[in-house]
Amino acid sequence: MRIFTSAAEAAGAFRASAVTVGKFDGVHLGHRAVIAQLIEVARAMDVPAVAVTFDRNPLALLRPENCPPNLISVEQKLELLAETGLDAVLIVPFDERLAALSPVEFVREFLVDSLHAGIVLVGQDFRFGTGGAGSVESLRAFGSEFGFTVELIEDVMPDGHHRVSSTSIRELLHGGEVAQATELLGHVPTVRGVVVHGAKRGRELGFPTANLSPESQGLIPADGVYAGFLIDEGVRYQAAISVGSNPTFDGVRPKQVEAFLLDQDIDLYDHIVDVEFVTRIRGMVKYEGLEPLIAQMTDDVEKVRHLL
Repeated sequence: MRIFTSAAEAAGAFRASAVTVGKFDGVHLGHRAVIAQLIEVARAMDVPAVAVTFDRNPLALLRPENCPPNLISVEQKLELLAETGLDAVLIVPFDERLAALSPVEFVREFLVDSLHAGIVLVGQDFRFGTGGAGSVESLRAFGSEFGFTVELIEDVMPDGHHRVSSTSIRELLHGGEVAQATELLGHVPTVRGVVVHGAKRGRELGFPTANLSPESQGLIPADGVYAGFLIDEGVRYQAAISVGSNPTFDGVRPKQVEAFLLDQDIDLYDHIVDVEFVTRIRGMVKYEGLEPLIAQMTDDVEKVRHLL
């Protein structure tokens, strides 16, 4: 998959293309349905399938106080988009210049002059241009003017009633419902980060953990204990994962991600790893003393072993 970081860089790369535009936060089932249809159309037209996306949520610039946390980082998004079979992605910096473009300026710069779009696939709530002034109807009007067609993609509703959205997935993760989030994402919720030195309390208790740096990528689910995997250099290890500030000890920073690898004791310091959250075992509990804590951790590990 080719990656372009500006309209100018993409200009001239394709004689024609099939295009979709969106934030693609999470690259969830709804996004994947759009992309799958885009690829099908592109193959029929014998043109590349291209997604246009942004380097941040537009709200991060326009209304930062209302901007929700991203489900995934830009790096994770590009990796997930590459798995879909897209031929190219144009990832655009959402800056003040882009935010000020009128709908027709946006269409001309990105869809016409850069990608030479022959068809554009979007969802029914698609908005573009300054203040979100552009709609599906106006996009169709521009298509008639500039020579491309517009195809509307229906929402994906697995239960027949509720559409898949980044917002609904975010709510599930905030509630610790990682298994349900997986169903809507089409992939396991994953946090990526550098393994750093912690307080080594886990090792002292007999459960040495890989502690992720606070500057991790991906939305961390609710506090609790999870069954999942740690992936290092392509190798997957079963893991019992703790999220949160450990309430049994004082002075622990909030929202820690710690992974205890089952039947493994390897040096992961300074490695960049992925931590996958498969299912939640329990919430975070404060224990009076170490013995009940160790007993609970032993039970957690056995549950993880059984679940995985």
